[in-house]
Amino acid sequence: MKLWAALSNAIAGWMMILRGETDWRQRFSLTTPGLATALIVFVFAAFLAVAVASMSIGMPSLGGVLTAMFVLALPVTSLVVTLLGTRLMLKSAEPVHDMLVPGIYAATAFLIIEGLLAMIGGPVVLLSWLGLAYLLFALARAATAWTIGVSAGFAVLTVVLLVAMRVALYMLSTQAGSPL
Repeated sequence: MKLWAALSNAIAGWMMILRGETDWRQRFSLTTPGLATALIVFVFAAFLAVAVASMSIGMPSLGGVLTAMFVLALPVTSLVVTLLGTRLMLKSAEPVHDMLVPGIYAATAFLIIEGLLAMIGGPVVLLSWLGLAYLLFALARAATAWTIGVSAGFAVLTVVLLVAMRVALYMLSTQAGSPL
């Protein structure tokens, strides 16, 4: 199956990024179809997360599933916004696919690990945020010519944006945060 091969190559590519090997790009399909494949893997993982989370109460309606998947897609949204913002601020011509394709696979791993850690307890989830920040820092160092400070800032801002968007959605969805 093509998705399984893409996932297997992504895991191998991420191991190469973390080891500092330079030929990691060969493991990812850094094209628009490769980006679509990474997004399909992410959407599949998000749908499975919704299904597993709702096993004890029953599957929500289509609107509920779409809403949950929208919230679960916030890691990808924060990655895209921070990447484009960083490139704009630096006036950088770094290729977008070199960061997005591996970054979406990292967001998929984050989604799964955060869900597993959430079953243990709330404060342990912070470990998944730290892990995502480290992965994004390593990716920025491997895929771009950005300095250590810019790479660290990119990673931290991506995670901060992710957390801020979740808090904002939580506040808007509760009676206490509602303006009415």
